Amino acid sequence: MNTNLIFDNTEVAFALKNDSELERAYFLFKMISIEPLVKIGTAATNFALKAHLPIEGLIRSTVFDHFCGGVNEEDCLPVIEKMYTKGVSSVLDYSVEGKENEKEFDAAKNKIIKIIEFGKDNKAMPIAVFKPTGFGRFHLYQKIGEGKTLTIEESKEWERVVQRFDEVCLKAKEANVTVLIDAEESWMQDAADNLVTNMMEKYNTEKPIVFNTVQMYRHDRLAFLEEELKKSKLGNYFLGYKLVRGAYMEKENDRAEQKRYKTPICESKFATDQNFNDGLKFIMKNLKTISLFAGTHNEDSSYLLMRLMAENNIENNDPRIWFGQLYGMSDHISFNLAAQGYNVAKYVPFGPVKDVMPYLIRRAEENTSVAGQTGRELALLAKEKRRRKT
Repeated sequence: MNTNLIFDNTEVAFALKNDSELERAYFLFKMISIEPLVKIGTAATNFALKAHLPIEGLIRSTVFDHFCGGVNEEDCLPVIEKMYTKGVSSVLDYSVEGKENEKEFDAAKNKIIKIIEFGKDNKAMPIAVFKPTGFGRFHLYQKIGEGKTLTIEESKEWERVVQRFDEVCLKAKEANVTVLIDAEESWMQDAADNLVTNMMEKYNTEKPIVFNTVQMYRHDRLAFLEEELKKSKLGNYFLGYKLVRGAYMEKENDRAEQKRYKTPICESKFATDQNFNDGLKFIMKNLKTISLFAGTHNEDSSYLLMRLMAENNIENNDPRIWFGQLYGMSDHISFNLAAQGYNVAKYVPFGPVKDVMPYLIRRAEENTSVAGQTGRELALLAKEKRRRKT
């Protein structure tokens, strides 16, 4: 199998984009590539939304429609169906962030259950996802992770968090829909990890239904995976892991510096890449127990995983291995992998425009800071524009 050039095929990558969508994508990535513009745009957008200025239509027709599937689940269906014609599945991601009260946590839980119901009869939606802080307060996870004693009120609150996790994981098992649980900041992650491990022990008895997320920009995560594997063998259950590089690097480093502890983040981009690839190799070695969702926009890591699969005589569509990218990004990876018969899913964020703005702003800032990412997108879009002209 010659995997060397598959990600250069722009005809496959952008087959679903008409000419005006291609132009819009090119324009957006061009804007995102200019760092001062992203900073000014972010500030202006935040101000306009807070001042209730009528800019939702403009956001909707540009950045929102490029990076999001819609304002609700039904709104996402055309996007989901269109991608599935090319073999790319969807992970509906309710991207509303920063909620703090019980009513909102229950609403988020009900939303995930609805998505699982939605996916139960739709082959294009085999996976659901949620964030731990969608179901409970950040401070609560942090306090538990730090081993502090909870008040009686907080203990009851935590029971409700556990209950929400449990309801969703049970529903996922009944519907045979995989549920991915995202990772967040390191100082709340211990409590979330323990909770997800308990859910795996309970629901991953026949096969992995519940997946935890491991951020490989943390230098301690390979050791974490090794420990979890030992536990699962003792408890006789399966593991599922989504491997990502990580999304909170600056925040992590700043906090470590402020509070004078050693940062949990790898010392360089190279070390992070190495760590991520070592994580892939570790899971591939233990595929009988661990299933993998490789969340990566990195071509080298994607090629590595393809090579590992080929070397181990693992079919491209083996149900234990998925590749994942974000909607609106890295179509050259997603659609070219799908064309070769690999399992591929796009994260499709959705939610009311103003509520999804923090997510969209983070996307823009990440694209600005990831060296080469935006340049690569622009080069491929330009190549496809040229190809269509000729």
